Amino acid sequence: MRDSGQDGIAAYYGEVLQGRHELQTGACCAPEDLSARRKKLLDLIVPEIRSRFYGCGSPLPPAIKGCRVLDLGCGSGRDVYLASALVGAQGSVIGVDMSEGQLAVAQRHRRFQAWRFGYDESNVSFRLGRMEDLAALGIADGSQDVVISNCVINLSPQKERVLAEIARVLKPGGELLFSDVFADRRVSASWSANPVLRNECLAGALYYQDFRRMMAQAGWPDFRVVSRRRAMIDNAGIEAQIGAVVFESLTVRAFKLTQLEDRCENYGQRAVYLGTLDEHPDRFALDADHVFAAGEEVPVCGNTAAMLSETRFGRYFDIVGDRSHHYGLFDCQPSPQAAVARACC
Repeated sequence: MRDSGQDGIAAYYGEVLQGRHELQTGACCAPEDLSARRKKLLDLIVPEIRSRFYGCGSPLPPAIKGCRVLDLGCGSGRDVYLASALVGAQGSVIGVDMSEGQLAVAQRHRRFQAWRFGYDESNVSFRLGRMEDLAALGIADGSQDVVISNCVINLSPQKERVLAEIARVLKPGGELLFSDVFADRRVSASWSANPVLRNECLAGALYYQDFRRMMAQAGWPDFRVVSRRRAMIDNAGIEAQIGAVVFESLTVRAFKLTQLEDRCENYGQRAVYLGTLDEHPDRFALDADHVFAAGEEVPVCGNTAAMLSETRFGRYFDIVGDRSHHYGLFDCQPSPQAAVARACC
């Protein structure tokens, strides 16, 4: 049985909207923080793709050269093509979306974008379908290094299934990095009947505590908030309907690791960032609270040590100590570097 709400969302982004300027709220078009290099790559992407992009963050992690990347709800393919440039000719990117109109935009520029990036052939592919059932799209268990998504998971009526599917398709040590709209409380179920509230990422916005529980149930005991900013509605009529609910755009990072615990435990471990990540010579932010200055030895909990050593980031860190001795709960306070970064905001 087809989901009329999902069909409406697909039609909204694929047929009704002709560009970001036609959005009725500012919830799913937040400003981005792109490095100078990524801004240059963005300039290489054709204007039609960029104009049909609807996102609320920048969920493109570093160090993905040669990786296999999956973009859920890829729309016109803006992030797919940015990832295409970052993974290089030896990497690959799959974009999944349920909107035929949006995928048509993404698909018709494949050969041109490959030429723009200097590739002999395109390293991207697009698949029409639902992110709740990636197996139906031929995406196998443990086949992806990185899964990204930009302001789309909130649109799914089966978020738990999406999170479980992501865990299934990621390789051990693989990363989930996504941006989405969150609410400071559970929003009214009646909002789903309002096309604007539903289609523009408000009716399905994730209440953070419910999201935390969903992640745990789907096999993600620890995740990290990389960045957050207030989502501006910019529509007096919609603001009157949503009342006191506050919306934020969050970028969230999680890793598929077997040793993660549901609390920060202290094993006496310390991490040293080597300063060798491209575009991050001085410091690297794992998340908003864990910012590592190059060469500085920093105490870390067991989960953070695993995230830095048992993933592709392992080559950029030295981890001192192991899990042979346990010292109770870790006092997980923001690192001094994170405090400095926040003070400058």
